Amino acid sequence: MVLLNVLDNVRSRIYEVKRGEHGKWVPREVAVPPYSTIQVSALDRRESDDYQMTVANFTTPTTLYFAKGGTDAREKMKSTPAFFDATGLRISQHEATSKDGTKIPYFQVMRESAKADGSNPTILYGYGGFEVSQLPSYSGFVGKGWLEKGGIWVLANLRGGGEFGPQWNFTARREGRQKTHDDFAAVAEDLIRRKVTSPAKLGIFGGSQGGLLVAATLLQRPELFGAVVSTVPLMDMKRYHKLLAGASWMGEYGDPDKAEDWAFISKYSPYQNVKKDAKYPQMLITTSTRDDRVHPGHARKMAALMQSYGHPTTYFEYTEGGHGSGTTPQQTAYTFAFIYTYFARALMK
Repeated sequence: MVLLNVLDNVRSRIYEVKRGEHGKWVPREVAVPPYSTIQVSALDRRESDDYQMTVANFTTPTTLYFAKGGTDAREKMKSTPAFFDATGLRISQHEATSKDGTKIPYFQVMRESAKADGSNPTILYGYGGFEVSQLPSYSGFVGKGWLEKGGIWVLANLRGGGEFGPQWNFTARREGRQKTHDDFAAVAEDLIRRKVTSPAKLGIFGGSQGGLLVAATLLQRPELFGAVVSTVPLMDMKRYHKLLAGASWMGEYGDPDKAEDWAFISKYSPYQNVKKDAKYPQMLITTSTRDDRVHPGHARKMAALMQSYGHPTTYFEYTEGGHGSGTTPQQTAYTFAFIYTYFARALMK
């Protein structure tokens, strides 16, 4: 038996394929939990059809099962701890239409009792770069810090990522980078259109490339959002390639020292596009003093510029942790508690 693990529209599907009569391969789809990220591995590649399956999604912590080929029955072996009460939470998948007509899928996690009246505090998370796929996963921070409080969590699958193969990334590289921002805005518009939320109740969240994403989208479409959190972000795309690991990303963004590249980079680079007389929603920018990938100077100068223009901007810099949220569980917990408290105060009024 051969096991196939297929990512179909950002959802894991598992197939068992066996050789049947006349040498023909016959597939059988295994019934698995929907909206999940699933991994499978053989127990014995030659002597048995038994295998291991791990399952995780937004409401289910990573769980290991023992499975037998030819049946959907499986035995739960163990799982990581559950960090929040997922009772009454429902996962669904939806689709937004981007500016150029491309369909952009996104996941939504909300309480079954929530009403589509535009009043729901909602966080929209995105990344959209470096062929990194955003898949369903379990997060105690999201669950405890947001979902248990009644908030809605949304994960967008933007171009620039790898959810639909290399082309999903290639189309949003260099001069195509604006497509990622258009996709993100399209998901926000779709949430508002569906009355899941409203601009005053909608926050956006992203880190690193995602920090660039939310900052650029904020500046282009400020009317869509009530709050923005940008962590360890790229902000000054004129100088990004001169700082730390930045030069290694020119394949993704382009070379700002070349006039033809700066022509498209300059249109979305956050630091160069802040307007003094514009009205922006409140923003939190965080970084680490010891970030060794994206220089903290990006966050520092962007926060300083926003504050000098009188835009409502909070700045938080932790001294440890590199390109992450801390070096210890306590520091990481503090950082995420800070972030979700910020969103709660901004959107749960």
